[in-house]
Amino acid sequence: MDDLKIARSVKLSPITAVASPYGLAEEDLIPYGHHKAKVDLSVLKKFKEAPLGKYVVVTAVTPTPLGEGKTVTTVGLSLGLNRLGKRASCTIRQPSMGPVFGIKGGAAGGGFSQVIPPEDFNLHLTGDFHAVAAAHNLLAAFADTSLLLDNPFDLSPERLSFRRVVDMNDRALRDIEIGLGGKKNGLPRRTGFDITSASEVMAILGLCEGIQDLRSRLGRIVVGKNAKGENVTAEDLQAAGAMAAIMKDAVQPTIMQTLEGTLAFVHTGPFANIAHGNSSILADRIALRVSDYVVTEAGFGADMGCEKFFNIKCRQSGLKPDAAVLVVTVRALKAHSGRFKIVPGKPLPEEMFQEDLGSIEEGICNLEAQIQNVRKHGVPVVVCLNRFPSDHPNEIEHILSRACEMGAYDSVVSEAFEKGGEGAKELALSVMKAAESGEADFHYLYSLEASLSEKIEILAKEMYRASGVEYEEGVQEKLDELAHQGFSKLPICMAKTHLSLSHDPKKKGCPKDYLFPIRDVRLAAGAGFIYPLAGKVMTMPGLGRNPGGKRIDIDENGQIHGMF
Repeated sequence: MDDLKIARSVKLSPITAVASPYGLAEEDLIPYGHHKAKVDLSVLKKFKEAPLGKYVVVTAVTPTPLGEGKTVTTVGLSLGLNRLGKRASCTIRQPSMGPVFGIKGGAAGGGFSQVIPPEDFNLHLTGDFHAVAAAHNLLAAFADTSLLLDNPFDLSPERLSFRRVVDMNDRALRDIEIGLGGKKNGLPRRTGFDITSASEVMAILGLCEGIQDLRSRLGRIVVGKNAKGENVTAEDLQAAGAMAAIMKDAVQPTIMQTLEGTLAFVHTGPFANIAHGNSSILADRIALRVSDYVVTEAGFGADMGCEKFFNIKCRQSGLKPDAAVLVVTVRALKAHSGRFKIVPGKPLPEEMFQEDLGSIEEGICNLEAQIQNVRKHGVPVVVCLNRFPSDHPNEIEHILSRACEMGAYDSVVSEAFEKGGEGAKELALSVMKAAESGEADFHYLYSLEASLSEKIEILAKEMYRASGVEYEEGVQEKLDELAHQGFSKLPICMAKTHLSLSHDPKKKGCPKDYLFPIRDVRLAAGAGFIYPLAGKVMTMPGLGRNPGGKRIDIDENGQIHGMF
């Protein structure tokens, strides 16, 4: 039975009935149909005296292009905790429609560990992505209009750096020329589009404290520089108020239900290889007040979304994680041996299905590095092996044993995909022990008082195992300028490949003794971080020859088919 058939085999409950056991009343919700709703931010005041639940983050080894099952594990762990009598919820991001129609497909989980209905989850949901794109592109229109009409801020086409966004994989928009066809169409200039998940507005939505903080942060977005080199902001252009008005409803977290009728918060969708890669602070804060346990997911590997969860999101929220779960698969460790090539959209090499402890041992250095990456923040980590039917018992036992030798608090197998909450009970027990052990001594990897260069070097050496940092021409000058402008105390949000600990997706396992190259550095003043660009990371993906969208269709009854 495929994921959609499993999802449709379960009768959906009214969202009010799902929310009720968590103390959320009908008046706390803004319904979007019968099975999803926004949560009014007034509940933060309503539950301000309620104790915080335990806070668990789910991360992973460096993934293959197929993903290793973090969402399945996130949802499944919350189900397993509920099976053990804990009132648990999960907080996850809404997927971008670009990957949904590309190779990756849907991101609602899978098997018997899903958020439902997946069609809503993977497509428009409650319109937050559209609001982010509309607010972002409104600012872009304000900027180009200001440039054309009187140019009161002394911008120039070369100094206007703010790009537009669209929520699709569309490589043709990466580098374009606009303003053609005469003066009435604007001033000609080179620019491009990013995907909506890379928008600073999306990052702001995930990190803001509420509607007024959202409004202030939007005003701080920098669109370009004037002739004196001074930043021109959305506040200068008088666009921030209208942007906030567009975002008024998007700031409220959305709730849905799992296959087992528990609560799932779905809010924001920043990519982890470009932005901070986490769901919203607001969703986490609400969930922690109404749950015994909150399981949140950080994007990609522990060197990516989880590092940003610790050093950007938790620094902003003040929340401290009690435990982490690090997802690993047999296929990922075999891939990190460098012996196998995994191509999105093509079957795995047949050799990967054979028992092969040698390949696992060659690639297990990546697991060790990612365990260390979590532990460097003082958080106990449970390694969760997401089992596939083709995995061999000897391979599983070897990985579990080695994980504990490498410093994991515990290592267990998850069968959440096949068995839902029942298949995640062992994982849930282990996570409860870790979270309640008192071993958590959470701390940040770097101090904000360190210079921007020092922070970048700490990340390169501690997280990515580089020997040092190599700056392309002009980057050091940009760092110096940012420091001069008063931005030196911002955290770093590294934009790099998610397919390697390094900057190069071809470097598997745990590469060492290399220089980590920074080709550019940019300011996200509204989001409150600096993001260096390492290697060839792109802010606009492209479609492959056979994108998943080719398989998606709708029947005469209005049901969507082909989405996985």
